[in-house]
Amino acid sequence: MMFIRSFVFFFGVLATLLLGWAALVGIPDIMISEVKPPEGLERYTAEELFGRQIYIREGCLYCHSQQVRPEGFGADQDRLWGRPSVPADYVYDRPHLLGTMRTGPDLMNIGVRQTSVSWHMLHLYDPRLVVEESTMPPYPWLFEVKRTAGPDEYILDVPGNRVPEGKVVVATPEAEALVEYLLSLDRSFDAPQREVTNDDDE
Repeated sequence: MMFIRSFVFFFGVLATLLLGWAALVGIPDIMISEVKPPEGLERYTAEELFGRQIYIREGCLYCHSQQVRPEGFGADQDRLWGRPSVPADYVYDRPHLLGTMRTGPDLMNIGVRQTSVSWHMLHLYDPRLVVEESTMPPYPWLFEVKRTAGPDEYILDVPGNRVPEGKVVVATPEAEALVEYLLSLDRSFDAPQREVTNDDDE
C-alpha cells in the first residue's frame, strides 16, 4: 500500500512539472516557431552573436530593455524609440533579451538612433564622456592601454588627458563585437501585419 501511494505521489509531481513546462515553455515555443521572419530582419553575423554573448555576460539586459511598448503603455513613441515591438522582431533571438527594467533607455533600435562606432566605444569606455548625466558604469576591461596599436586594432579618441603620455587605448575584440551587436539592433522596418482569419470576423 505504501508503495502504491509513493508511486502515485511521484507521478503526480511529475505530471504537475510536465504540465507546468508545457504551459510555460512548450506551447509558447510552438506558437513562436510559427512566426515568420519579416522582410528587413536579418540573421546575426558570427561577430554580432559574439557581441550578444558579451552583452549578456556584462549584464546589459538588467538595465536596458529591448521592447518598445505600444501607444498607451508609456512614452516610448514620444522618446522616438521606434514603432511598438511585435513577436516577429525576435525570430532570431535565442534567448530573448526583452529585459525587465529601464535604468537606461530601450535599445531595440539603438543601431538606428546612434550609428557612430566612436560614440559607442567611448560610451563603453566611460559613459560620462558622451552622456554627462549617465548612471551607467564604465567597462574599462573591454579595452587595453598599449604603447602602439596593431594594424587592425581600433584606437579610441579619448578626450582630455585621460590616456598616459605615449600610449593609446585600443578596443579588445570583445568591445568591437559588442559594438557590432548594438549597431545591428535595428527594427525600423515596417511591422508585419497579422493575417485576419474568418474566426476574427465572428
